[in-house]
Amino acid sequence: MTEDLLLKMTGICKNFPGVKALDNVDFSVQRGRVHALMGENGAGKSTLIKVLTGIYHKDAGEIIFDGKPIAPSDAAQSQHLGISTIYQELNLAPYLSVAENIFIGREPRRFGLIDWKTVRSRARSILSDMGVGGVDVAKPLEAHSVAIQQMVAIARALSVEARLLVMDEPTSSLSESEVGLLFDVIRRVQARGASVIFISHKMSEVFEICDTATILRDGCLVGEYPMADLTKLKMVSLMIGRDATGVLHKKKEISRGLDDRRVVLKASDLTRSQRTKEISIDIRTGQVLGVAGLLGSGRTELARILFGDTAPEDGEIEIVGKRAHLKSPRDAIKLGVGFCSEDRKAEGLFPHMSVMENMTIGVMGELSTGGVLSRKAQTRIAQTYIDKLNIKVSGPGQRMSELSGGNQQKVLLARWLCKKPILMILDEPMRGIDLGAKSEIEDIIADLAGNGVAVLMISSEMEELIRSCDTIVVLSEGRKVGQLTAAEISEERIMQMFAHGSHADPEAVNAQ
Repeated sequence: MTEDLLLKMTGICKNFPGVKALDNVDFSVQRGRVHALMGENGAGKSTLIKVLTGIYHKDAGEIIFDGKPIAPSDAAQSQHLGISTIYQELNLAPYLSVAENIFIGREPRRFGLIDWKTVRSRARSILSDMGVGGVDVAKPLEAHSVAIQQMVAIARALSVEARLLVMDEPTSSLSESEVGLLFDVIRRVQARGASVIFISHKMSEVFEICDTATILRDGCLVGEYPMADLTKLKMVSLMIGRDATGVLHKKKEISRGLDDRRVVLKASDLTRSQRTKEISIDIRTGQVLGVAGLLGSGRTELARILFGDTAPEDGEIEIVGKRAHLKSPRDAIKLGVGFCSEDRKAEGLFPHMSVMENMTIGVMGELSTGGVLSRKAQTRIAQTYIDKLNIKVSGPGQRMSELSGGNQQKVLLARWLCKKPILMILDEPMRGIDLGAKSEIEDIIADLAGNGVAVLMISSEMEELIRSCDTIVVLSEGRKVGQLTAAEISEERIMQMFAHGSHADPEAVNAQ
């Protein structure tokens, strides 16, 4: 068994000021296997990977890779040893070509100059070996889909002959068909004898692609298990340290008397190019309206129109019964609309600012007198929402970048709660966070609705919509193809609407 191990980490410890991030953790990966590394946010997964790849230096323990002790001092050295990491936020150069991204810094040369013909030929060859043919490797990376960009990141890792690929949330931005393509590539990598460490919060994918799982909790090893010995319930229970039945099988209690409530937002025939075509919806006080649809269905485009970030070419928006002319997000915010983007890191966070500053940035004017900000008031508000939303921080002054994904999302929600919105638009509010944190975010959404806030929630995970929403609108190819309410809501009904697509009569689909 030992000779089959590609990686063996023993007794790994890592401390930060006031925090024991890893406490005597053992972790091993066999050759040619796909190994899941599981745990809630803050369990120690990222810290363990950063120790492995030289970003952090361990305080104790030993790392054996391919039979030899290693102690990489940085990511470049770990890559030289044959360990490559592909992060959720791809570390690629969007304006360079596919071929340049694959061989950047290692371009084949001839007579001292870069041999572009060979660069492109080798790039095509690597992608073809991965089963990804027909990619124009001379085009800028940004011209290709997220799925192809993900494949390029893998191709770059394979081009340096990586024997261990670490994949951190690799499917978070991929459609179902693109996930299938990625898994085909992982199986090809596995067949070549390389190993994969797979980190994901999507349980179905972990059970589909992984052979073994190691589970961490609070910086400690819970255990290593063959996937055949695990169920979804058992895995989540091990991750959170208690019976997970209530977390996995939570179901929204449908709000009563929705038809009698005030309409907060009414959108009629919203159209913009081919992205949204004559979409009409209305959201009422205390209602959680879900928007379901595959990638490219127009979900995010609809959200950005409602928030004033994108102007429709046709159609009307009313907020609390009055025509709303939304020329910018500022107009929407003045009318009581809040918005959490699907890309919280690029469009929501100020990572190097404190939790308090991130949370109160939208109300600093209200906390100032004569142009002087009241730190006391700022701290009081921040601490109020830290307590109310159970945000795990060392204090209001902790830097935002140090928080887990779930806690970052809670801070962004608190930022809008400070402004007391009448409508919250949440685009993928639970992307990239663990099940325990998802359950807490779902509770926050339920509390918002319970306090009369209208919520529009977009998610690519049907289970999330079913657990949280009173009503679900289904989009396909920019059109609304159906709407489900209360007892009608089920994964099967949503899938039926996906299958009918934009050519369906919404009323006919609803009647099935």
